[in-house]
This record gives sequence, C-alpha cells and structure tokens, in this order.
Amino acid sequence: MTSIQISILLLLYFGLLFLISFFTGKNDSNETFYSAGKSSKWYLVAFGMVGASLSGVTFISVPGWVGATQFTYLQVVFGYFFGYLVIAYVLLPLYYKMGLRSIYEYLGDRFGSKSQKIGAFFFFLSRVLGAAFRLYLVAIVLHHFVFESFGIPIELTVVVSVALIYAYTFRGGIKTIVITDTLQTLFMLSALGLTTVLILQQLDTSALSFMSSDAFKNYHQIFVFDDPMQKSYFFKSFIGGAFITIAMTGLDQDMMQKNLSCKNLKEAQLNMIVFSLVLILVTGLFVFLGSLLFHYSDVQNIPIPTSNGVVKTDLLFPEIALNHSLGLGIGITFFLGLIAAAYSSADSALTALTTSFCLDFLALDQHDEEIQVKRRKQVHLGIAVLLIGVIISFTYFLSDSVIDSLLTIAGYTYGPLLGIFAFGILTPYQIKERWVGVVALLSVTSIALLGSLDAATLGGYQLGYELLPLNGLLTFIGLYLIKKPKLRTA
Repeated sequence: MTSIQISILLLLYFGLLFLISFFTGKNDSNETFYSAGKSSKWYLVAFGMVGASLSGVTFISVPGWVGATQFTYLQVVFGYFFGYLVIAYVLLPLYYKMGLRSIYEYLGDRFGSKSQKIGAFFFFLSRVLGAAFRLYLVAIVLHHFVFESFGIPIELTVVVSVALIYAYTFRGGIKTIVITDTLQTLFMLSALGLTTVLILQQLDTSALSFMSSDAFKNYHQIFVFDDPMQKSYFFKSFIGGAFITIAMTGLDQDMMQKNLSCKNLKEAQLNMIVFSLVLILVTGLFVFLGSLLFHYSDVQNIPIPTSNGVVKTDLLFPEIALNHSLGLGIGITFFLGLIAAAYSSADSALTALTTSFCLDFLALDQHDEEIQVKRRKQVHLGIAVLLIGVIISFTYFLSDSVIDSLLTIAGYTYGPLLGIFAFGILTPYQIKERWVGVVALLSVTSIALLGSLDAATLGGYQLGYELLPLNGLLTFIGLYLIKKPKLRTA
C-alpha cells in the first residue's frame, strides 16, 4: 500500500469513529462518561474487551516474538484464564455489592482516603505506561510506513495519534468506548483471519499441512518443563500469567470500568468467562500467524526490519503485509486490524485514567454536575498531553519487544495494587495509613533491584513474570507489619 492509500483509509476509519461518538455522546453527563448509565450489553462488552486486552501489542508484537520464544507465550495465556476466574467470582461480586464507579473506592472504604489515592496512583502509573507502550507501537508503524515518506517527524505522528483518540472520547466516555471497541475488535479479528488465509495461499499450503511440516517444528514449542532456571519455565509463566490478569484486569480501572457498566453482576460474570475463552483462542491464532510470518520471510528472503538502527521483529508483520506483494486486500485488512487493535486499547485507557483521576484524586462527585463536567474535560485533555510526552520518550529509549517490556513493567507497577487489595480482602485488619505509601515504595524498590540482577548473579536463575506476585507478597507483608491491633468491625 502507498502512503496516500493508508492516509485515506485512516481518514475513513476515524470518520466512522467520530460518527459513533456523535450519537453516543449526546448525553454529555458524568454518569454516561463513567459507567454508561449501567446499560451496556454484556456480549458487546465481552467482544469489545477482546480487542482492548489484545491491543496493537498482541497484533504486532506477539507474532514478532515467536521467532525468539516460539509458542511459549501461551503458557502465560493459560495462566490468564485462572486469573479471570478469580476476577469473575471474587472481585466482581465485591465491586457490584459496593456499587463502585472507580474500583479504588473500595480501598477508601476499607482503609481510608490515603489508601485509595495510593491505589489510584499505581493504577495511574501502570495504565499511563501501558497505554503509552501500546500507542508507541502503532505510532512507530504509522511513522515507518506512512508519515516518514511525507517528512513528518515521529513526534508529530504521536501527537496526531493521541489527538484523534481524545477527539472521539471526550464526550461519551465509556458509552462510546463499548461501541467503538466492539467495532474495532471485529476489524482486528477479521484482519487476523484474512491475513492467515492469504499467507497460507501464498505458501501454497493449508493450516494442517503447515502444522505437520518441518518448518512449523522450528516454532511450535509451547511448554517448558525441563529447566526451572529459564524465564519461560511453565510454572513461572503460568503463575505469573494468573497474577498478571488479576492485577492488569481485575485491579485495573480501565478493564473493570467496562464490566461495571453491565446491568448486573450475573451479566458481568458471564461477560468475563466468555471473554477469557475467546481471548485464549485468539491469542493462539496470533502465535500461529507469527510462525507463518517467519516462515514466509525465510522463503521470500525478507530481512527483519530495523528502526533507528535496531532490529525490530515487531515490524515484521507490517513489513510483509504492506510491502511484499500480497495484494491491496491484505494491506487494507492489516492496517484496519492494526489501528483497530491499537486504538481499542488506548481509547479506553484514556477514559479510565480520566475517571480515576476525577473520582479518586479530585473527588469530583462531591461537586455540582456543571463543575464536574468542566473539570472532567480539563483532566481528559491533560492526560492526553501526558500520554504524548511518555510515548515520545519511548521512541528514544525503548529497544526490546514491546509485549515483553509491557509485562515486565507490570511486575513493578501493579504489585502494590495486588498486595493492598489482597490484604483488604483476605484479612480483617485495619492499617496505619500514613505508612502505606512507604510500604508500596519499598516493595517496588526491592523488586526493581531484584529485577536488575542478571542470571549469573542468581546462579543462572532467569527472573520472569513471577516478579509481580512477589511484589504483591512483599506489599502484603509490609501492610501486616503496619496493621493496627484492633480488627475492623463488621
């Protein structure tokens, strides 16, 4: 595809999103923005959450990661399913019973306002970095394949990407997101299916034939049981995946805000279970696509693309789809899937960050509606500007696979949330709130120091995603040490 063709496709795509925003944002109230008036259909939420959870990171980075890790990422995904069960049957009943709009209001009710703000702070930090990772990925693709040919700098590409999201979410909030995420997931899954079929046709083979070939054997390893020292060892990946889900979905305002917009608890639980099963299936298809892409690049002698002199396997999928004679159809399909996957995650993040900041830090629900709406819009714009700054910094400093970087950072930033929520749910104790921030900071610092150690220092042991539950455990222990002697009253 040419840069002009991609630019026209972008304009048409966002024209459709703005049309949806126009109809869903007519009621410009805070209740609509925060919870869609509790009127979202569970099946729309479930389908839309697939796109929001996978994002552009899965769409590009997971297939690109297959060359280095084969199918071992699926071990983490199997752990995700266990985590979703915990969310559906432990966390969601709690949130619905309390009638929460921001899930960190639970911490305020359980411990006090300082704990609520600490929890919201770590969500804010986690989601800003997570959203920035996801948007960074789509920004470098847009720049590499579209805007660079016009002489447009990467910084302006980032500004345009975030500005478009801000423009179609600033009125309708979560009500708009539920609809746009559904549409975007449809585009993403269509792109996944059509791309897989077209590449199989180019290779003159079928899915079953390819899976029985010698070429597939270079990529198909899923389980690693033989060496506990490896980062990809099964139990490390599975346990880490479960806690990643509990923290990054169940304790994340972004993901839970959609669930809390369902009519009742039963529908929210049904949404979570259906969503988790579909997610496993779709991720499996993405890693399969990754094996196809690497095999196709070997057959066609397509080199792995570079960015700023660094080899980027994340760019292999777009390189093949847009530049290697697979036809205009696959280019359009890929690009719609890419922007749908990227923006379905980023738009909900911007909305959730706005919601949390307004309710958890500013307590806007204590002001008149007119003041709430005005301040909410100011916060929404401010967070969009913050995202732009963080993404631009990534273009200069990030060199690893985006999916690996995203999950690694989660081990640091979501750990305190995991520990604080677990202490509130599993124990009857109150805590000395003035020390909560110190406990969280010490836990993150300890894990950061541990994570910085190389395998040789640890006797060959490679740290992986188990850093997240370990971080949560350290926070839990720290809170126990600052507990009050008097138990909470029922």
